[in-house]
Amino acid sequence: MAPPASEKPTDHDLNCLSIRELEVLARDRMDKQTRDYYNEGADSNTTLQENMTAYNKYRIRPRVLRDISMIDPSVTVFGHRNTIPMGVAPAAMQCLAHPDGELATARACAAKGIIMGLSSFSTTTLEDVRQASGDIPNVLQLYLFEEKEHSRKMIQRAKKAGYKAVLLTVDTPMIGRRNLEIRNQFKLPSNLKIANFTQNDDDNEHAIQQDEDKDEDDEKKPAPRRRSSKPASQDGDKRTLPTGPITFHTHAANPTLSWEESIPWLKQEAAPMEVWVKGVATGEDAELAIKHKVDGIVVSNHGGRQLNGALATLDALPEVVAAVKKRIPVHVDGGIRHGTDVFKALALGADFCWIGRPVLWGLAYKGQQGVELCLRLLIDEFRLCMGLAGVTKVQDISREYLAKIDRDGFTSRL
Repeated sequence: MAPPASEKPTDHDLNCLSIRELEVLARDRMDKQTRDYYNEGADSNTTLQENMTAYNKYRIRPRVLRDISMIDPSVTVFGHRNTIPMGVAPAAMQCLAHPDGELATARACAAKGIIMGLSSFSTTTLEDVRQASGDIPNVLQLYLFEEKEHSRKMIQRAKKAGYKAVLLTVDTPMIGRRNLEIRNQFKLPSNLKIANFTQNDDDNEHAIQQDEDKDEDDEKKPAPRRRSSKPASQDGDKRTLPTGPITFHTHAANPTLSWEESIPWLKQEAAPMEVWVKGVATGEDAELAIKHKVDGIVVSNHGGRQLNGALATLDALPEVVAAVKKRIPVHVDGGIRHGTDVFKALALGADFCWIGRPVLWGLAYKGQQGVELCLRLLIDEFRLCMGLAGVTKVQDISREYLAKIDRDGFTSRL
């Protein structure tokens, strides 16, 4: 007898049956600079590690003798019925992992019915990613530059392309210290580009100085030189804005952002797209987000890449949820490595989760096929977790399904 449509047999990749195995496989397929760039956290990696280990503090309290024959793991997000309450987080420069980069990720998301976030610093244009995503919505992660015109242009392009929301990254007023990036002198290879800043002007990361003339001896000419960029600087009361081509390290950090000025400006420019803040980790800032009428919050610490010793996102989540009181959606990212992690985050009050590094590992492993594998593993794990915990609908996942382990190793109900 054929299984029900909701329980189709899975064609397993026998070399990769977990996200942990996917990480190992991807490691051998990335060059050192790429591997270090994707996998590193800030300073001693404390926050990065805490993001993952925070999930180990909780145990699931399964209920039994419940009819789980009809499990629905889907949720509605940005007007789309998503396969599970998890999307692909924006991650920069995906062509480092695979030549197809963000296009492969977008196609995999479309195949699995999973929403995708796109980084401002993608190696594929936001228009091309939107096209590759088909009927699956996209959201744009945004850095609000000191020279707002750069951001304004990107916002208008995203609006025209049909993006549903902008996620304003608010945890990078300064760039965290990433030691391997410093040691490796990380630079984007010359064959790649930061695609969203190369249109309509020459002020982009790969603006170059070269002669327009071509001749048969072109291959003998030295490689073109990139123009240099400089970050902003402060001299007393005088502030000098970033100069040169837009790069992450010179332009992304913006210490001048504020609730009072930045959010109203962004809401006006982005409408009718939703405006979310990504990088909230306290109840106080959650209250301010609501006060300034943002549409949603992503509890995030930038994948542990900013402040060493900061709260793990899962540990910050309950405080933010308590402050928000269901007035706006609360999403969370960071440290998710298994479908049970998604379940735990939802039980602590998250409405939705975002996953980052595992998608990059899938991309490095097998391009679009590898990203689809990553998503399938998490979809299967989450659905299985729901069934074995005795839950058939996502909205029924609550704190009653969790116990927490204290420092002495004892568990107690939440």
